[in-house]
Amino acid sequence: MPSRTKPSLRTRVLVGGAALAVVGVGVTGTVAAGAAGSTDTTPAAAPVAARNGELTRSTHLTLDAATKAARAAVEAAGKDGRHVSVAVVDRDGNTLVTLRGDGAGPQSYVSAERKAFTAVSWNAPTSELAGRLAQAPTLKDIPGTLFLAGGTPVTAEGAPVAGIGVAGAPSGDLDERYARAGAAVLGR
Repeated sequence: MPSRTKPSLRTRVLVGGAALAVVGVGVTGTVAAGAAGSTDTTPAAAPVAARNGELTRSTHLTLDAATKAARAAVEAAGKDGRHVSVAVVDRDGNTLVTLRGDGAGPQSYVSAERKAFTAVSWNAPTSELAGRLAQAPTLKDIPGTLFLAGGTPVTAEGAPVAGIGVAGAPSGDLDERYARAGAAVLGR
């Protein structure tokens, strides 16, 4: 019996690739032929449209407005010699703008986002929400929230449309004052 040598790795890869290509062409041809000769007369499903009574509308800040508010908050803190981070989130809690001021601590970036998210979620300043923890301590267990002063909601026609969070000042009261300064420039 003649001795056989094992094919090289390159040969095995080439042969395997060619075999897969042949199988793929065969499957594609079979599917295409089945579709062309199909006798199924079931109409394709039409798109479904929601009626006006089934829809809600929501309002969101523009990127320019969010940036304007964030800058105003950083500037207000800077006038007091404070180094803060500011986050502005939309109604759904998605971050629109985050500014980390020169010299702001590394923890302030995430804290600002979480304060903004908390403020817009409950449509209330986070200082007020922090007080609610005494009655409902499990509120703090909701992912992404931070019940420390420094977040303020932004509303339009009484409904929350954004949240501004500030972190990095020596106290939450200062953080919240700067967040309110950011909100105050909107609508001017």
